[in-house]
Amino acid sequence: MAFTQILKFTVKPESRDKFVAALMHNKQQSAQETGNIAMRLYVDNSNTNVLFAYDRWQDEEALNYHLQQTYTQKLLALAETTLAEPIDIQTLHDSALTPVAPLQADKEDPRFNIFFIFKIKPGTRDALLAQFEKHITHTRTEPGCLLFDLYTVQDDPETLVVYEHWRKESDVWDIHFHQPYAVETGKLMEESVVGDMQQYMHFVTQLAE
Repeated sequence: MAFTQILKFTVKPESRDKFVAALMHNKQQSAQETGNIAMRLYVDNSNTNVLFAYDRWQDEEALNYHLQQTYTQKLLALAETTLAEPIDIQTLHDSALTPVAPLQADKEDPRFNIFFIFKIKPGTRDALLAQFEKHITHTRTEPGCLLFDLYTVQDDPETLVVYEHWRKESDVWDIHFHQPYAVETGKLMEESVVGDMQQYMHFVTQLAE
């Protein structure tokens, strides 16, 4: 059964170039693994020393194979000396709507990408998941939407993850959030999310594909 991980790397400034090079090499090698469905790398727009990886695997056996490879072992060894804090790993499970590959962006698209990893109040999960099924179905038809997926988090029922690619930032703020289904979702989110939603949003730029 396929599953996804989001990994967050907080790199020491003096080690950033070395770690990014190793991360990119790992991605290139991983693309040859039959069990690797996707691997995408991102840098946080507000802190270039924070990096994210989106990894999707056919099953746990595929991930275990990846972890045993020489290039992955070298990356993990490098992480021990170049990261400012331990790797933050979120293991995700698909929601009712299966994740999709992102649509191809046009060359002139500046791209606007978001990891939205948020905490919810007890008892609100089922209503949110039901609303997001409708929300995602409509959102994926918006011209500005390249990707919109929702995940649950393993062993943490009170955390949800939204993973988004958009052609440009205005497609989110000026168009998407004004759609009737997005307004409905927003009202439910205001009642369900713990604290300010902005604190959970990571705006990121994808490294070379």
